[in-house]
Amino acid sequence: MTAATDLAAPARALARQDYKTLTLAALGGALEFYDFIIFVFFAAVIGELFFPPDLPDWLRQFQTFGIFAAGYLARPLGGIVMAHFGDLMGRKKMFTLSIILMALPTLFMGLLPTYASLGIAAPLLLLALRILQGAAIGGEVPGAWVFVAEHVPARHTGYACGTLTAGLTAGILLGSLVATWLNTAFSQPEIRDWAWRLPFLLGGVFGIVAMYLRRWLHETPVFAELQQKKALAAELPLKTVVREHKRAVAVSMGLTWLLSAGIVVVILMTPTYLQKQFGIAPALALKANSLAIVCLTAGCIVAGMVVDRLGAGKTFIGGSVLLAASSYSFYSSLATAPEQLFPLYALAGFSVGIVGAVPWVMVRAFPAVVRFSGLSFSYNLAYAVFGGLTPMAVTLMLKNDPLAPAHYVLALCVLGLALGTYLLASEKRGWLKA
Repeated sequence: MTAATDLAAPARALARQDYKTLTLAALGGALEFYDFIIFVFFAAVIGELFFPPDLPDWLRQFQTFGIFAAGYLARPLGGIVMAHFGDLMGRKKMFTLSIILMALPTLFMGLLPTYASLGIAAPLLLLALRILQGAAIGGEVPGAWVFVAEHVPARHTGYACGTLTAGLTAGILLGSLVATWLNTAFSQPEIRDWAWRLPFLLGGVFGIVAMYLRRWLHETPVFAELQQKKALAAELPLKTVVREHKRAVAVSMGLTWLLSAGIVVVILMTPTYLQKQFGIAPALALKANSLAIVCLTAGCIVAGMVVDRLGAGKTFIGGSVLLAASSYSFYSSLATAPEQLFPLYALAGFSVGIVGAVPWVMVRAFPAVVRFSGLSFSYNLAYAVFGGLTPMAVTLMLKNDPLAPAHYVLALCVLGLALGTYLLASEKRGWLKA
């Protein structure tokens, strides 16, 4: 079997069970991803509460984003361990385990004493909980992509992965909506005093709901067939990945870097950037962010449908150009045309939807026997390095460049264009073809 052809049979149409699987997986992923990203929406408040008050504001934000980045740095370990057992014991078991590993640290974050009570122990405990969150999400995202891709017909892989990615981005939307509600319903002193805890406590409840939803999912047909034929990996799956699939790893890591630029910078960091750099009220910045995430969710599904029809090369060439143009227009207009905040942020958010096509490439690049390990290793290692360091890098760049987010995303779009060109040539030679 080749990497592309060991997905489900391409001939049949999507069935009712396929839609049920996609819906349950996407809903569960949304709730779990909310737990992982809610931290960033309260980065400004967390910086004030968990670090010494006499620190410069930029340094507090740098350290806060450093704790946020720790979640990304922890992803490879959690992802590799869960992917290893996912390739040997089943996708569903690891898909379910990741929920409890995410829900408990989120709940405990909402109960943590601040620097005023615990001193230096407060940010250290926050860091430890963030690392546990990172280990959980390291298994969740790759596992979710593999799970849905192996359930649907091969010609609908893009739609399935795009829909699942849309579910994950809906978790960001949920976080943005909760943050918007909090900044609307409570005053800033109330939020700093106690209300900032509510989103984290709510995350614990979401974890229970996500666990319940996944009780109704079934093991993937692809893994069940491997298990029945006793064709599971004969050695450590990651060893096979590193030895035999270097090209797949390199391409997957490059696409993950592009993905991290869109999600981390344009979606997660921008609300704080709007407040700090342009003095935009928190509630207004979060409302604009919510609209951008709605458009991102739609963009993920559109990108998945497009890659099913056009292939990865053309999709990433067009998508990278659109993301470069829309994101630069958005950031460069903030100082001169603030009335364009909502429409231009919405367009930029939709353009970030190109990330919905990324898993299409990754699930086809690795054969089923090591697919979970290959995808998880590539995605999590790249996200740990690029996604984890991006917030700190952009924060440092902002000291000298007010348009640092725009320039960072623009540089990554050049990478996306290069990868799209490479993928177009590779597809003509037969790689990734179903």
